[in-house]
Amino acid sequence: MCSKIWTSKSTGTCSDSIRKLREALDKADAVVIGAGAGLSTSAGFVYTGERFERYFSDFAAKYGFSDMYSGGFYPYSAPEEFWAYWSRYIFINRYLDPPKPVYGDLLALVRDRDYFVITTNVDHCFQKAGFDKKRLFYTQGDYGLFQCSGPCRQETFDNEDAIRRMLERQRDMRIPSELLPVCPHCGRPMTMNLRSDDKFVEDEGWHRAAERYETFLRTRRERRILFLELGVGYNTPGIIKYPFWRMTARNPKAVCACINYGEAVCPAEIESRSICIDGDIGAVLKKLGGAQDGRPN
Repeated sequence: MCSKIWTSKSTGTCSDSIRKLREALDKADAVVIGAGAGLSTSAGFVYTGERFERYFSDFAAKYGFSDMYSGGFYPYSAPEEFWAYWSRYIFINRYLDPPKPVYGDLLALVRDRDYFVITTNVDHCFQKAGFDKKRLFYTQGDYGLFQCSGPCRQETFDNEDAIRRMLERQRDMRIPSELLPVCPHCGRPMTMNLRSDDKFVEDEGWHRAAERYETFLRTRRERRILFLELGVGYNTPGIIKYPFWRMTARNPKAVCACINYGEAVCPAEIESRSICIDGDIGAVLKKLGGAQDGRPN
């Protein structure tokens, strides 16, 4: 199932697709949301431009990078400087709310429905918006958690207090050495709980969420399911995109919808039960909400 079709970008086609998505949402017995980075981008969590300059102009001037991702991979010579950067990064992308109400608009569409969310995002925006945490599976980690860099055990640690102290006390792009996070069990340096290699910690909470997700899919696999893919790219398609396609193909009652700016695609094999909308997720959700309220879209 590798062939792809692209949706038309015409206004008429987009409106028709939104109408079809509204109908699919209304008829669905269950909704499975798969969210990637594009959803948070639509909500205003962008990593370049004015937002980057506002928080990282000093690092940009010193090292020459022009986006947050590049800064996150920079080989800083001292851990005090590394954590000065990352404490800012985590604070603005995990503990601040996104500038636009995209997640709230999505919640309004599914709040009273049987839904579950699987996401590769690590910014916790779903839970901050009010989604039920027992209906969320963060597969790739959470900016709000530390783990041992070893790791010496499968355990994570809430980091908000530590991050706020680093933010408040850093000077000249460095934090005080006494604020460097270390594992309380073995004394190794802490790191972020982000999946980047085979050292990623899948703690008890991760496994409970994975089990709830599998149970949700298993107990609803023969029902009318709307698989709603939002802003998922091709960095890790095996987590959301490809499984959504396979589950739609296996269930003749299922519909697969994809909203993604520039990458709204589906396989030809499920074209008749697919809805692809090439556009900004936030704008589409607003129109869906308008359709739900009976307003013209």
